[in-house]
Amino acid sequence: MSDQTPAQISVHALQIGDRINTAGFEGEIVSSTPLAVRIGAGGLAVVFRYGAVVFLGLTADQEAEFLERLHARCVGKVTPYEEEWAKVQVAREGGEPIPVGGPIPVLDTSLQRLLVVADALAKSVVLAHDEKDVANVFDTIEPFARELATSGQTSRSRTDLLKLIGNSLLVQHRVSGRVAVDEKPDVLWDRPDLERLYARLEDEYELSERVEILNRKLEVISDTATTLADIIDTKRSLRLELIVIFLIAFEIVVTAYEIFARSGH
Repeated sequence: MSDQTPAQISVHALQIGDRINTAGFEGEIVSSTPLAVRIGAGGLAVVFRYGAVVFLGLTADQEAEFLERLHARCVGKVTPYEEEWAKVQVAREGGEPIPVGGPIPVLDTSLQRLLVVADALAKSVVLAHDEKDVANVFDTIEPFARELATSGQTSRSRTDLLKLIGNSLLVQHRVSGRVAVDEKPDVLWDRPDLERLYARLEDEYELSERVEILNRKLEVISDTATTLADIIDTKRSLRLELIVIFLIAFEIVVTAYEIFARSGH
């Protein structure tokens, strides 16, 4: 950031889609991984391929203009945007935790430190969206489970269950493959002295804990959906067996009638 950067700057993280194409982006590029673009005198926009963008020190108009530039590059748009706000304040970086609801203290507003902050906020905002997705899937599962517990059977179709499994797999893909929450930001390879800052941010936003909880919930979703799918398969097999038995019985009746008819003549 420039010398005009204020002692405290606002940080606005948004998830705008499932993926953002960052190739060939034009502007004052100050970092390629992740893509960071200097905006105005002291603002910064950091774009992550997994669908998140973090604005540092930008006005609402500057953010809106930049988002318009990203519009055509975004796949699987999220509506409304998932967003989080924070403050970064120039202060002594101690070992104590970041105060709840308070600003994030940084020794200075160098590009490397702000990239570490942006990485943590981007992961947090994407996790928030994934947590809502998982909660919605749980809301869908709950009627299945209640119906099964009450009547011992379910009236839901296999298509509904396949959709449920699909939603579970999509969320799991976002958490483990697309976002790679457990991976540390690339900037730490060149600046290992920023490990402490990232560790404090990781603790503040509970990134590892949230991923672990999400994975456990996804396992429950997957197991439940698989169980219900097996139940429907069993019901279908039973129905087919009954149809076969009926056809055999019908054939026996028809054959017996023909035999009786012939004997009568």
